Amino acid sequence: MGEAVEIFIPNGFPKFYEKPDQNLNNHKDSSWYEEVIDDDLKWSFALNSVLHKGTSEFQDIALLDTKRFGKVLVIDGKMQSAEIDEFIYHECLIHPALLCHPNPKSVFIMGGGEGSTAREALKHKLVDKVVMCDIDQEVVDFCRRYLTQNQEAFRHKKLNLVINDAKAELEERTEKFDIIVGDLADPVEGGPCYQLYTKSFYERILKPKLKVNGIFVTQAGPAGIFTHKEVFTSIHNTIKQVFKHVIAYTAHIPSFADTWGWVMASDQPFSVNAEEIDKRIKERIDGELLYLSGALFISSATLNKTVALSLLNETHVYTEEDARFIHGHGLAKCH
Repeated sequence: MGEAVEIFIPNGFPKFYEKPDQNLNNHKDSSWYEEVIDDDLKWSFALNSVLHKGTSEFQDIALLDTKRFGKVLVIDGKMQSAEIDEFIYHECLIHPALLCHPNPKSVFIMGGGEGSTAREALKHKLVDKVVMCDIDQEVVDFCRRYLTQNQEAFRHKKLNLVINDAKAELEERTEKFDIIVGDLADPVEGGPCYQLYTKSFYERILKPKLKVNGIFVTQAGPAGIFTHKEVFTSIHNTIKQVFKHVIAYTAHIPSFADTWGWVMASDQPFSVNAEEIDKRIKERIDGELLYLSGALFISSATLNKTVALSLLNETHVYTEEDARFIHGHGLAKCH
């Protein structure tokens, strides 16, 4: 079998290596991607090719063509989305908030450089304007080039693409939005995003930019039975300090090898039932959703006993001085 040969590991980035095929009838070698989930756990899968790898001003980036999951975007060593199942993540991130809102006209997306979040928001007929604000021009450029399923969204007349820090962009804008979406990279030590998960950001900058009936929704990291205490419970508890009504919900993402979490918040109660959600899906959305339905959303907010108790008992509040991080680190930690 021979030893695996490591071919790419910059700044603690995930490993790409050549691994001889163990099928004795096939002597061709395969390239593999390896992500370190924790000190004692790794996740790897076979590649067709590495489409792009490099380091931008803010983060390590790779776009991989994988055998199992299609094109995969990796930032700071963490898989952000995979072509074959990204619809699960992005439908869960976008549609519950827009469907719960009585009349969503404007959407502000923090992050979302690959374009999938904007793509889903633009399916809503009521939406007049989508602002997508990502800090990294290089991520946006190569996603626009390689992720063909999002090219129409990038060209959409309702999309306003801004390259800037989302915190600075929200501070500078005078307008308010019906929906604000956090499609940020996971909070890793030294990464560019962790300050956008803090109480002070939510309270002083984000919430004042929501209109009456406005809804905030964010991805909130791993939410599996063994991983939910990394950042999910803390993000949820932090948002509870700022908004009157908060819902946590989860879904399994095969390419992440885990259950994932989102948190949705507003100062108005969420009173939409499964039947009304299905009705609004038919009336408001162009095309068919592949994952989300009214019943599915309601069930996704019913969490298992272990996770539900952890959310109930969490006391940590996310601040700049007392942040929590998932395993790994960003460029600032490396320098």
